[in-house]
Amino acid sequence: QVQLVESGGGLVQAGGSLRLSCKASGLTFTFYQMGWFRQAPGKERELIAAISRTGVETFYEDSVKGRFTISRDDAENTVYLQMNSLKPQDTAVYYCAADVNTGLTLAIANMKIGRVDYWGQGTQVTVSS
Repeated sequence: QVQLVESGGGLVQAGGSLRLSCKASGLTFTFYQMGWFRQAPGKERELIAAISRTGVETFYEDSVKGRFTISRDDAENTVYLQMNSLKPQDTAVYYCAADVNTGLTLAIANMKIGRVDYWGQGTQVTVSS
């Protein structure tokens, strides 16, 4: 049974920070590139960050670049999203996803069209003004 379980969402004031985590089970974690998506009400789900199998290469969407940091801990089968300087427009449901590929570039191309191997169930992040 393969599972991705997100945690760490909640309510935070503008300017504050949260750290999301996504723990994987039932798979060989180091075979997968990992990504974080978010979806606000009435909007499309969008890829905001991704990390390579080795953890060396990362990708960030422009709206979060410089504020969010993606990382992974292979010993814990977990990918993290550190979110700083949060804004009300960051309010959304945040999802993690996993994709088997040999490189991050192809994984990002797949993720942007919703082609992923596994999805988490999502965690709500609400930023108040």
